[in-house]
Formats: sequence, structure tokens, C-alpha cells
Amino acid sequence: MKLTLLSSGLLLSSVLLLNACSSPNQVSQHITADAVIEQVAEGKHQGMYRNTYRLPLGTRQYPATCESDCYPAHPAVVCKTPGQDCQYAGPKQAPALNTGFSLQWLGHASFLVHTPDGQQLLFDPVFGQFDWPINWAQHLVGIIKRPYTPSLTPEQLAATDAVLYSHLHYDHFSHASIRQIGTTPTYYLPLGMANYMPKGGYNIIEQAWYSQSQQGELNVHLVPAHHFNSRKLFNDDNRALWGGWLLEHNGKTLLFAGDTGYSEHFSDIQQRYGDIDICLIPIASYHSDEEQNWYRYVHTTPEDALVAADELGCKVMIPWGYGNASWQMGDLSSHSPLLRMLHMQQQLNSQVPLLILNEGDSVKL
Repeated sequence: MKLTLLSSGLLLSSVLLLNACSSPNQVSQHITADAVIEQVAEGKHQGMYRNTYRLPLGTRQYPATCESDCYPAHPAVVCKTPGQDCQYAGPKQAPALNTGFSLQWLGHASFLVHTPDGQQLLFDPVFGQFDWPINWAQHLVGIIKRPYTPSLTPEQLAATDAVLYSHLHYDHFSHASIRQIGTTPTYYLPLGMANYMPKGGYNIIEQAWYSQSQQGELNVHLVPAHHFNSRKLFNDDNRALWGGWLLEHNGKTLLFAGDTGYSEHFSDIQQRYGDIDICLIPIASYHSDEEQNWYRYVHTTPEDALVAADELGCKVMIPWGYGNASWQMGDLSSHSPLLRMLHMQQQLNSQVPLLILNEGDSVKL
């Protein structure tokens, strides 16, 4: 009898779990009147999204490029070996912006943000390794392994009010992480990305570039990025939009730029929203030499990021993408992008205040 009850209980639990996983997601689209949707209207690429400023590969002109000796050692970057397994030991003095925002860098592109109205948000949360099948391939051939990722407790995850994803690539969008976070938060996605969410009753809002949603007292804007989007090996390239997220509360702004290359879209954002208080901008995954043209087209180099921060009018720039928990995609070492940025900051005489963090660091701005 006990075996029968146990079997029945397991069967009931399995049915309930399957029903939960198959619950439809709630999806709405917030596309305000001044939203911009860059999409191919006809031809074989019909329905695909595209960047605003498109140029043939290799023809884009960049304001600055490091030509030689781009990775000199820096006294504030303490490494076990040159450029590898490092900690930034320099000053972490943030400007007195009084925005009410505070944040923790969780590594790579993931940030935990607390907002002035008491909400908790996550940008591009990816905990641990890649989703299947990339994690399977990773273990099979031993590629791209993250040695350390700051983690959040179940209680911290349960306190999340909203999750904002920038695009579908495996290092920015994780089904495993979404299941850990659960269905309580609102998920903000660029147009078309809801089709790639796991099923299970998630509350999803899709947005176009320059559209706006309301999350508590926050205005949530999707802004352009110069990138691309794909999830599967075939037939889904650029079928979903990509972008960055801008939070606004009582005139104070925080920008998460998402994966992006350098283009005029940074100036466009500043013209529309004014100078940005807090800018979270990537400085890694740009490659060099023969692969420079393609990677740099869709990923900012450290010098591109510094120029972009100036064009955005950033009152403080927090760089990301480097670090001991990074995947080092296209970078020479864990901290080569940071070394290059510190070098180019001097070369360009950049006046944008930098706030440099190690993975897991928290700061109030």
C-alpha cells in the first residue's frame, strides 16, 4: 500500500510539474508612438531585424584605435600572471551622483540593480555555464570555461521584481538561469525574444527601440545597440531584436548598453535622453588582427567604449566583459581589455569618470 501511495504521489507530482512547465507565458508588446523598428521588409531577409547604421564590413571608421603596446602592465591591476587572474586594486571612488541606484556586478554582463523606488532588477543574468547544447559541447571539447561566477541566494532571486535581457546569445540569455529566477518577476525583452523563452507562465513584455514601459516608478526604455541576434544553428538569425536598456527615475538615468559595436547610435541616445548618469558599457570580446573587422563591428574595443561614454555624456562609466569569470571570447587574457582601457584612457585623455569593479563588487551611486 505504501508503495502504491508513493507511486501515485510521484505520478501526481510529475503531472503537476509537466502542467506547470507547459503553462502559457503571458506576453504583451509595449511599442510607444516614437518607437523605431528596423526590419527588412522584403526579399530573402524579410522579417529580420537590422542595425540602424549599416556599413559594409571593414569600411566603418573608428574615432580611435590602439596601434601598438596596447596592454602594458598597470600598478592597479594585480595579476598572478601577465594579464591573467587579476584583481583591480586601485581606487573605486564613485562620483557623488545621488541617483538612488545601487548595483552589484555579478561577472561578464550580469548585474544586480537596486532602484530608487526599492525594486530589484537583473540585467542579462547568466549563472554558471552555458545552456544546452553549448554546455555539452564545452565539456566534450573543453572550451571556454568560466572558473568562477558570483552567485545569488534563493532568497535574493526571490526578491527580483524584473529581469531585462539584451539579446539571445548564450552568454547573455540562459534558460537555466531563468528557471532559477522563476515566474514572479516581469521579464523585459526586445521584440521577438519571447519566442525563445522557456514555457511555464512567465510574464513578458517585449519592446521596440525607443519604446517605454512602466515598472513601479521606473521608466524602462529599450535603446538601440549595434549587434545581431541568434540562438539556433540555422534559420533564426536576427528574427528577434537586440538592444540596451535605459532606466529612468525622477530624471536620473542608468544605461546598460548590451553587447554592441561602436556606431552613431550612442550619439542618438544622448540626443534623445540627455547626458546619462550611469553607463554600463562592454569593453571586451573584440578580437584583433585578421578577425578585428568582424568582431569590432559588433563589439566595442576599450577605446570605442571610452569614446561612446563621452558621446553619451556619461557621468560615470562602469566597464564590463573582462574578468576572472569572463569567457574571454576574443580577448588575450582575463584582464587584457581592462589593461587596454586604462592605457587608452591616458592616450585619449578621456575625462569620463571610470568606476572599475571586480566581479562581486557592489556600489551605491
